[in-house]
Amino acid sequence: MTASTTADTSPIAPQGHPQRWLILGVICLAQLTVVLDNTVLNVAIPSLTDELGAATSDIQWMINAYSLVQSGLFLTAGNAADRYGRKKMLIAGLAVFGSGSLVAGIADTTGQLIAARAVMGVGGALLLTTTLAVVMQIFTPEEQPKAIGVWVAISSLGFAVGPLVGGFMLDHFWWGAIFLVNLPVAVLGLVAAVALVPESKDPRGDRPDLLGAVLSTIGMSALVFTIISGPDHGWTSGRVLVAAAVALVVLSVFAYWESRIPYPMLDLHFFRNRRFTGAAAGIVLVTFGMGGGLFLLTQHLQFVLGYGPLEAGLRTAPLALSVVVLNFSGLPAKWSAKLGGPASIMLGMVLMSGGLVSIATLADQGYPGTLLGLLLIGAGTAVANPAMAHAIMSSIPPEKAGVGAGLNGTFSEFGVGLGVAALGAVLTSRFAALLPVAVSSLPAALAAAGSQEERDRVVAAFSSGLESSLLVGAVAVLLGGAVSAVLLRRAERVGA
Repeated sequence: MTASTTADTSPIAPQGHPQRWLILGVICLAQLTVVLDNTVLNVAIPSLTDELGAATSDIQWMINAYSLVQSGLFLTAGNAADRYGRKKMLIAGLAVFGSGSLVAGIADTTGQLIAARAVMGVGGALLLTTTLAVVMQIFTPEEQPKAIGVWVAISSLGFAVGPLVGGFMLDHFWWGAIFLVNLPVAVLGLVAAVALVPESKDPRGDRPDLLGAVLSTIGMSALVFTIISGPDHGWTSGRVLVAAAVALVVLSVFAYWESRIPYPMLDLHFFRNRRFTGAAAGIVLVTFGMGGGLFLLTQHLQFVLGYGPLEAGLRTAPLALSVVVLNFSGLPAKWSAKLGGPASIMLGMVLMSGGLVSIATLADQGYPGTLLGLLLIGAGTAVANPAMAHAIMSSIPPEKAGVGAGLNGTFSEFGVGLGVAALGAVLTSRFAALLPVAVSSLPAALAAAGSQEERDRVVAAFSSGLESSLLVGAVAVLLGGAVSAVLLRRAERVGA
């Protein structure tokens, strides 16, 4: 992969940008802010319920407003970065995200907070797409796997420390502080981005695909809304069926439109590239198993083992910390260079699948079995995820790096949402089948239990459902590794 051009079309030096590692630090700082916000809100739910009088539906929208907007805008944000300049969009993303954080921090109604979270979603989409695109521009092909590994590690670090930061802030300040803490980071990121990050964009300057942007945003938002709403409202409920129909129709029109215009926002020929489709399939299936598995694990830690949200966050932290330690050491990049991309992805998927199996079969025996599974998943993530992200980004022309980053984010969000919905459905059906009475959730079943024996039976049913769903997730991850490795290996043979 060759280096992209800067705004004035002068090429970046073959050895990479002279300040590339410092720039990567700036990029990671911006990304960390976004990832922290994804995890820190969960800790604040009790405070929001008490102080703002937020209902359950309000809490759901505070969380979903962010993810819906961000997921819907990934492609549009990436395309805007390619067309108008990645540095400009990085700065715009920091400014929008900081502004949304300020409004969220001083909000005094649930409606204001939901609106602020939506604004933050716009900034998050801009940041997550431009940061990865800039990484691909300033590093040489040889250094890109290591740089992407650091980029992945920062996401994991945010996942690990988010609950800790949220818990600390709530112990010492009011709930709005969890949003206001973003402001100094956003300001620092803005100053550093202006001073250090080089401008780069697609030198062709294609006409903006406005209709494509509208269609992709509506279609992806409807798709994510369908996945989010299905478990709570039922897959045959009116709102879920309508949202699914809107997603299907709008995304079909989007694909037709993109195949007909000379300046598409998303070039559908990307999907004919086996390297691209192999990495995409891998990302969807691995995030399916990982996202759904970790969602269920947090329920097990809190409802079955009795940990609070902060304690549960601490006990899942080893997964993220193992990703951080491994990727900052540079070992996965060395292994990938030695083994090759397909073998690295397969190795990572086997480790992740083994971790999910460990949690499924050993979680009811206490935390040590869960810890082993978390460490295996972390090691697999450190090896496989950077290799898949690099495979996607390197299979797309350098001038379309923003769109590539948007697709990477879209596939990840889709896989996580689908995993939470599907594995949650497996857990719910298995749980309900093992109980003699109809219940909607584990807390409801425990509340209805009249004796300790009944409570033990409820917990055993939940543990059985958790085991089944995690094993399904393990199979999905292993399947993702096999599909991705085979397609990438074939692409390498064709290229050779």
